[in-house]
Amino acid sequence: MHITFTPSAQSALSPYLADGTRKLKLLYDTEGCGCVVSGVPALQLIENGGPDDALGAGDPFEFWYEPRFEVFFEPRLRVDYDEKRYAYSLKSDGQIYTTNLRLLQS
Repeated sequence: MHITFTPSAQSALSPYLADGTRKLKLLYDTEGCGCVVSGVPALQLIENGGPDDALGAGDPFEFWYEPRFEVFFEPRLRVDYDEKRYAYSLKSDGQIYTTNLRLLQS
């Protein structure tokens, strides 16, 4: 899995990642969805990946994710940030996953 972060997403995320103590994780949140196929993607700031996490390649940020949810995403993704809406989005060449990608801070 690979994520390219657009220049606007890089600018918005860099302050959170600048000191190197936090990393990004691509979540597939199924809490309250009733079914695993109804999950919602989100980005989370974490200190380290967990035992079930894998490290994904990113440009310019690496990210953690749970391989069991990889089936719900295309191999190449893009995260963008809309400065007017203060909102992240997750897209691929084939679809838009969300235009309101949450950034969770733990």
